[in-house]
Amino acid sequence: MQKLNEFFLLIDGYIGGSAWFVYALIGTGLFFTIYLKFPQIRYFKHAFKIVTGKFDKKDDVGDTSHFQALTTALSGTVGTGNIAGVAFAIHLGGPAALFWMLVTAMVGMTTKFVEVTLSHKYREIADDGTVSGGPMYYMKNKLNMKWLAVIFAIATVVSSFGTGNLPQINSISHAINATFGIPNMITGAVLAVLLAFVIIGGIKRIAKVTSRLIPIMAFIYLIGAFAVILTNYENIIPSFVSIFTDLFSGTAATGGFLGATVAFAFNRGVNRGLYSNEAGQGSAPIAHAAAKAHEPVSEGMVAILEPFIDTIVICFITGLVLLSSGVWSEKHENTFQSTDLIVLTDHFDEADKEDIETLNSYFARKGSIPMFTGELQVLEGELQSGNSILHARSFAENIEVAINGTPFTGNIVVNNGVALLEYEGQTIEFKGESLLHSAPLTTVAFTRSFFGEWGKYIVSIGLLLFAFSTAISWSYYGDRAMTFLLGTKSVVYYRVVYVVGFFVASFMDTTIIWTFAGITIAMMTLPNLFGILMLRKDMKQTVKDYWVSFKKDNPE
Repeated sequence: MQKLNEFFLLIDGYIGGSAWFVYALIGTGLFFTIYLKFPQIRYFKHAFKIVTGKFDKKDDVGDTSHFQALTTALSGTVGTGNIAGVAFAIHLGGPAALFWMLVTAMVGMTTKFVEVTLSHKYREIADDGTVSGGPMYYMKNKLNMKWLAVIFAIATVVSSFGTGNLPQINSISHAINATFGIPNMITGAVLAVLLAFVIIGGIKRIAKVTSRLIPIMAFIYLIGAFAVILTNYENIIPSFVSIFTDLFSGTAATGGFLGATVAFAFNRGVNRGLYSNEAGQGSAPIAHAAAKAHEPVSEGMVAILEPFIDTIVICFITGLVLLSSGVWSEKHENTFQSTDLIVLTDHFDEADKEDIETLNSYFARKGSIPMFTGELQVLEGELQSGNSILHARSFAENIEVAINGTPFTGNIVVNNGVALLEYEGQTIEFKGESLLHSAPLTTVAFTRSFFGEWGKYIVSIGLLLFAFSTAISWSYYGDRAMTFLLGTKSVVYYRVVYVVGFFVASFMDTTIIWTFAGITIAMMTLPNLFGILMLRKDMKQTVKDYWVSFKKDNPE
């Protein structure tokens, strides 16, 4: 698994994790923001009126209402990115990463507006009578680039697993296991059955479920979040300050956090921001294409609200929870994951500035560190060597080695820093104290309020609802892509594989899944950004035509 994760990291380094991808994403959003004269600000109020159905017409064509399309798309974005993704971004880049998530959302509001409008404008009616839309349709019907549409559709199918399927159930099962002690496999099996029941009903059943889930889960989650923030009210202002001061200096080593550069915080913040709100990825346009509307621009305006709700509101609140509670830089007792575990040849000192700088350079992919190759001696669960052990980008402490809860005695083979955690067919477990990331970090943060340990149940329930609804929505994105590629008859086979993958991912390694997710995001985003830039003049004219028609139908 470690080798596979390294391979994914290599690929991600050239696409999703690279600087040019981040600049392409932000740059496209900025271009349209200026080109269309800040639509995310000018049309914000109007977008709310459209969602309420104020301007609907009886003969509007589609499968869902504006509100149902919004909640379906939101359910596809409001998921682990809001709970686990924010924690992962801060874990990697420090407080400044949160700022770049918000910037991504602000320009992403315009990107969503553009891609949803174009998708709705060039949608089609499928063989079974349902509406099908998405970037692949404007690539085919307007750009006359069916080859590009096919690439995007294939990427959508793959990304439905990498974005909407695997990370969601993985985060759910780990959170449920940590909170209630229920084995990951049982959680995966039960939810896989429920998932199958919902997605068989198609977009209409999906829309009904998500339109009810979204308000409930947001309410529950925000109550718990504000409880943490208010309990730690004295840290609110320092948390705000750290977000902005670290923008220009990077985040210095503090607690167990080894520090982060300005560039790394920018890269990870934008990357996680995209994962959270999916602006530019081309996923939400597939959901919005099914909405009943006589004007494509009206649905595009509804989409403006998504990054605002998803990232500017929910992600920012999650970030404030993590920062005000202080858990992001603290070491916590946990079971180490193999892909986050590194064995060094030498002994590094956490108090030594040179050692910290060496590790910072390595984690920023600008340097190397001496990896250990050989055998680690373990006696009654205790390491006998002086090698430094890193886990989750931090120095691991109070390490205990065991098999099925029994202290381990023997030798552990290590190759270039990677420990082979298997002995006579059994899995060797490393437990100790280190930094946390993803859902476990947010879970700990929610216990730092007057709810105490009850706070972790809020995260578990919120994550369950968030992530499950995301998996539901992404199954729809995948089946629309399959419809485009192979016709409606292929959808049933896709759904079977989707449900099976959902179950299997419940007990897979978290880190490797998040790395894979980053790659699949880029696979969809790049063709979509190219497509909307090619149609910039079409988009501008469509907006002008909308306002002419709107003023005619709604004279003051």
